[in-house]
Amino acid sequence: MSDDPSKTLPAVDAMREDWAIVDPLMGGTRAMREAGECLLPKWPKEESDDYCNRKKLSTLFPAYSETVKNNTGRVFAEPIVLGEDVPESIVEYTENFDRQGNNLQVWAKSFFFQALSHGLCHVLAEYPKTTDAEGKPTIVTKADEQAAGVRPYAVMIRPQQVIGWRSSTADGEHVLTQFRYMESVEEDDGTFGTKSVNQIRVLEPGKWSTYRKVESGERKGEWELFEAGTSSLSHIPLTTYYTERTGYMTAKPPLLELAHLNVKHWQSQSDQDNILHVARVPMLAITGIDDDTWELKVGTASATKLPKEGDMKWVEHTGKSIEAGRVSLQDLEDQMRVAGAKLLQKDKQAVKTATQAEDEAAQEMSPLQTMASQLEDAIDQVLQYFAELTGEKEGGHVQVQGNFDIDFAPETTLPLLLNMASQGRLSDETLFSEMQRRNVVSSDIKWDEEKAKIAEQGPSLGVL
Repeated sequence: MSDDPSKTLPAVDAMREDWAIVDPLMGGTRAMREAGECLLPKWPKEESDDYCNRKKLSTLFPAYSETVKNNTGRVFAEPIVLGEDVPESIVEYTENFDRQGNNLQVWAKSFFFQALSHGLCHVLAEYPKTTDAEGKPTIVTKADEQAAGVRPYAVMIRPQQVIGWRSSTADGEHVLTQFRYMESVEEDDGTFGTKSVNQIRVLEPGKWSTYRKVESGERKGEWELFEAGTSSLSHIPLTTYYTERTGYMTAKPPLLELAHLNVKHWQSQSDQDNILHVARVPMLAITGIDDDTWELKVGTASATKLPKEGDMKWVEHTGKSIEAGRVSLQDLEDQMRVAGAKLLQKDKQAVKTATQAEDEAAQEMSPLQTMASQLEDAIDQVLQYFAELTGEKEGGHVQVQGNFDIDFAPETTLPLLLNMASQGRLSDETLFSEMQRRNVVSSDIKWDEEKAKIAEQGPSLGVL
């Protein structure tokens, strides 16, 4: 038994083991250096100063973070389209979806970015507090809401914030009955300053509460109830979006193998940089001299007199291990390129809904395209919660339109397409559309209009 709201579930601890690798990779070189020996092991008998110097010189090849960024860009290649069934009031909310100045497109991109890097992300449909200190309602009518600017909004809850949850089973379906997460709130500190205060928020159907640490006394450091309130909904308006689900409220990063390869590259790159540093400095070797009082002079304007049996020469690295290390790094980069591209590889996926079963059986979809479809469902659910909080019947639907075409090496395919067109094996219109598909030509340009412009400018002389 535990009455400590900060106690994490074993399922959360298990996911955090993966995030301990992902978080530094997403944070870049500084975060990787701060991770220290967890991701850059210390060599046997390596002195602490030598290790610190090696760590300071290590730099990250950002394969993981760039792959997450690029795949996110593909999903949001086109703006999110709101369906005609989205009520006008909710359309207005999407212009400032989180009340932080971010519209739905910007917010959803950040939401997907978190879910792709860590495996899942959560969003809470929140509504401002509408009661006073005594619990009496301050908002009674719609006019009161509009006058006070009270409206639902989205609160993104990153997976690292989650502490635990409880659920029950109803009609064979999991129902969330409790959700705990850590949040930071800013409060005034003195006349001009502010301070961040960590607190745990506990959500339950129809109510919420927050806990803060006791700052003094015998119970200092313990968590105690700070504030509590009620909600108008009989369920927790939380939406969990998965990119690689492993169970209820659990997931793993879909690019985890790429993360492991990236860490291996980080370690190998550190070794390579270190051996280059050693190899670039030749070592002076002296033989045949046992006298410790013998004076050595080295320089362009000096000469050293050696005893009769003495010898002195520079010893340099052969460079074979350096070349082997360089090839190994290139092989790792190729492996990471393939691992990062797996989200675009077509897979046989189950149909999305029962209605589509007749027409789309065994439809081919890339994993990334499937994630985009599931993102639509997650946003739809958030809009539905908005509708429930404002008295609307339906929240409506959205459509995520991305670019899911596979083109691993556009620098190779583009010259090939141009060559086919010049040989008459590809029409100009098809070449134009392929260029648009690769974002070489703006999607706003129409072929018929461009064709007319080409005709107007006359034949090309081949010289600019």
